[in-house]
Amino acid sequence: MIDIILASALARLVLLIVLFMLVVGAVVLVSSILSRRAVIRSQLRAIAKSGAAFGTEETLRGRRDDHWGRLADRIERAGLSLSDTNSGALKQKMIAAGFESPSAPRLYILVRMILIIILPLLFVGFTIVGNLELSLFKLYFGGSFFALMGLYGPSLVVQAKIDRRREAIVNGFPDALDLMLVCVESGLGLEAALDRVGRELVFSHPLIAKMLTTTTLQLRAGASRESALRGMAGSAGVEEVGSFTTLLIQSDKLGSSIAATLRVYAAEMREKRRMRAEEKAHRIPVLISIPLVTCMLPVMIGVLMLPAAIRVVRSLLPVMQGG
Repeated sequence: MIDIILASALARLVLLIVLFMLVVGAVVLVSSILSRRAVIRSQLRAIAKSGAAFGTEETLRGRRDDHWGRLADRIERAGLSLSDTNSGALKQKMIAAGFESPSAPRLYILVRMILIIILPLLFVGFTIVGNLELSLFKLYFGGSFFALMGLYGPSLVVQAKIDRRREAIVNGFPDALDLMLVCVESGLGLEAALDRVGRELVFSHPLIAKMLTTTTLQLRAGASRESALRGMAGSAGVEEVGSFTTLLIQSDKLGSSIAATLRVYAAEMREKRRMRAEEKAHRIPVLISIPLVTCMLPVMIGVLMLPAAIRVVRSLLPVMQGG
């Protein structure tokens, strides 16, 4: 291999170019890491100075995660409004889908507006590049179809994420209740039980762990138990979690036993989960019958009827021909 490289001038040139690119890439990588650290240090110093001077609550994570929000702000300052007529419902929908950023509703509207324009243009572009006939009928209905896809596609994606997130919370919440019941009965308070269960469910049920951890942090920050629990129910967007938080708030106000409340509600949640599993099991025969009738039944009819049809043809054709 070395002899071939030494003998060929082109091979030596390619080798030198590759080595040059590797060295340049390593230098760029190291410099970008060092510059990023320097930028982070400068941002931390700026945040410390502004927080000491004005008492703000800005954090470095908030700065790094809000670049999409800054993009939406620039677009709105340019004159394009990204607000919605029903902003409260849209915000709750985005939170239920897992998009908790304050700029998520505006970005959702921005994505829909971009797709409404981009998808019909792509359709026209691919039609022209492919040398296909672009009639007025095809342009009108194709453009309308892709514009509708751009308008309703993000809604379908967000709704699918809401359904998956809701299903994950509903399936994992009985396990969280069982662990919480064990913690409360062992002598822990509600805040300590929420914190312990949230740390235990990080890998098995991360959505529930995040929800419980956020509630615990709100309680530690000084929020009342009622407001923290209602915030957990609002972020979850699940009826079972809302009923659970209502029971805890009522138990806290009336002074009843939280352990008894958790025991009763955990049993109800387990029963509901068992009933959902039985419902899915009872739906299987009905779902199987559709491919059975569509695919297997014609084949079975053909297998049963073709031998008889062949025998009839062999017996009747000679008689009909006078043989």
